[in-house]
Amino acid sequence: MSLQEITSRIANAEARSDRPAGSVKLIAVSKVQPNERVQAVLEQGHRCFGENRVQEAASKWPAFKEQFDAVDLHLIGPLQTNKARQAMELCNAIHSVDRPKLAKTLARLAQELGHCPDLFIQVNTGEEAQKAGVLPADADGFIAECRSLDLPVRGLMCIPPVDEEPTLHFALLAKIAARNGLEGLSMGMSGDFEQAIALGATHVRIGSAIFGERVKPLG
Repeated sequence: MSLQEITSRIANAEARSDRPAGSVKLIAVSKVQPNERVQAVLEQGHRCFGENRVQEAASKWPAFKEQFDAVDLHLIGPLQTNKARQAMELCNAIHSVDRPKLAKTLARLAQELGHCPDLFIQVNTGEEAQKAGVLPADADGFIAECRSLDLPVRGLMCIPPVDEEPTLHFALLAKIAARNGLEGLSMGMSGDFEQAIALGATHVRIGSAIFGERVKPLG
């Protein structure tokens, strides 16, 4: 598949759901992709990318930002508090705010730096022990806590369990967002983004369908 095919499918999904054209942002997930593949997508004019790890983002994106203007970089993987400053300096949005300690760290750094990326709270909709994110039952309280810290909470993010129907999780995330007055919904990946758009996704995270299969690091 190609970037053009994916953007066309997003546009068609928007139209089918009576969503305004361009209301869904495509995050091209460039984690573990060779720089030449990322550069090829940048050269096609795409500017919104997602990285899983701060370290990888720091090794890749400063050089690309010098070469290409208006890069919109999203951190979509787990964030350790000791990497929070670096993430805030590199990224336009962080999709994985998932615990009070991280929220407090981001709030303190926002005061120091004088700015804060857009934030999405990760909800563990499948209540999976191995997965990050606040539990659905705790989401309202955590959203309120983040707002009390003056954090710019733009929306919610989820990663449905691989063996469950994703639309159930997208619908749950949309319901939590609606009752908290949040418009941003970061949900949907290569295999289910059209279903996510039908249920209100504002950001879809697509990697392999744009770049090809990930390249495993050697060693």
